[in-house]
Amino acid sequence: MKLTIGNVHVKDVQLGDANSFENGILTIDKQAAIDYLMGEDDHITELDIVIAHPGDDTRIVPVIETIEPRVRMDGRCLFPGVTGEVVPCGDGELKAFKDCCITVVGKEWGSFGDGVIDMGGEGAKHTRWSELINICLVGDTDEEFEWHEQQKKNHAMRWAGHRFAEWLGQVAKDVEPDDTEVYEFDPVLKRDDKRNALPNVAIVMQPQSQMEALGYNDLWYGWDMNRYLPTFVSPTEVFDGAMISGSFMPASSKWSTYEMQNFPTIKELFKYDGIEYNFVGVIMSNLNVSLEQKERSCVIACNIAQNLGVDYAIVTEEGYGNPDADYVRMQVIFEDAGIPVVGISNESDGRDGCGQPLVTLDEKMNALVSTGNVGELTILPACKTVIGNLEAMNRDGMSGSWGYDEVLGKSARDDGSIIMEDNNWFCGDHISGACLKTMVEV
Repeated sequence: MKLTIGNVHVKDVQLGDANSFENGILTIDKQAAIDYLMGEDDHITELDIVIAHPGDDTRIVPVIETIEPRVRMDGRCLFPGVTGEVVPCGDGELKAFKDCCITVVGKEWGSFGDGVIDMGGEGAKHTRWSELINICLVGDTDEEFEWHEQQKKNHAMRWAGHRFAEWLGQVAKDVEPDDTEVYEFDPVLKRDDKRNALPNVAIVMQPQSQMEALGYNDLWYGWDMNRYLPTFVSPTEVFDGAMISGSFMPASSKWSTYEMQNFPTIKELFKYDGIEYNFVGVIMSNLNVSLEQKERSCVIACNIAQNLGVDYAIVTEEGYGNPDADYVRMQVIFEDAGIPVVGISNESDGRDGCGQPLVTLDEKMNALVSTGNVGELTILPACKTVIGNLEAMNRDGMSGSWGYDEVLGKSARDDGSIIMEDNNWFCGDHISGACLKTMVEV
């Protein structure tokens, strides 16, 4: 499979009365976009588009999702099973608007899986979204059944974000790309002797799928991954819209759809493919609730790896807590099969950093990459502008923030300043491999 992505770099985004791209400036017909999106889903009651630039004294909350605007040059939909019929992914030509993202924001209600982005100041260092121009799609819906639920599907707004990314991506269709990424994934059984002589390396991805009620989990070709079993897939499918983010998982631990479209660890595996190792693809697993389900998925994933002849593996989970059991067991079963593993995840070792980092541990896990501690406290001053609703931090049970603490008070203070755990930075730990953090020994 060969996936070609033509990158169109965006210097600025403006709102106007027609869609265009000229001299690096992307202009969005705001009213046309709102009319289109509200016409596609009558559950959306309010919608606005607001632009946030790197360095702005702006706080965005509650952030639901981020997506890269793209277009498929052959006319197929961008997210099969979501924005259109189920069609193949992973092969063909795309164009993508770089240096910007669609950022879906709740105008009123937040959720356990929603988070915070600061575009400037000290808070900007906590997520890479502060480096991008955020095209904020801010809206409310009539989904009253979940207004006061801590865990929300956010269906109407999430789907609007994906439709908006596809709609806006059409502007790139006739634009000459600034640079091009090419990802070729050759059939594993038809590689030459030189490639076959190299060590075989695979990545095991564990996307979020814990919710047995459908509609909260990540989707694979539009299929709820709670109903999924581990499968061998091409890495180009991950880049090409086959998987989209769900609404379930504390904010800093999520993989947003943008991160799936640009999964840095997979890009790094392509970088040295055929040079230092033979990249044999992705074993797409899942995260479950019961021990039997966890064991089944680990057994199937390990069998796939053994049949592929995997010599070394990377295992990475989306989340922490209950998923740690899946994450640890996957590494142990691979190690028992003679396949050395590197694990990538964040950790939850408390506000003092002295707790057990994962729910369960095993001495066979001897090569772990930590992308951050979700419990670390952050205190930041008020921002001049808030996009969304700051009160959601106090009211809606967002991960990492609270409405009352007898010592710390509430997360969103009356003067606009905030105190929260790092858990609340949207995709702040960037477990996909884009992590901005470093480890310091003290």
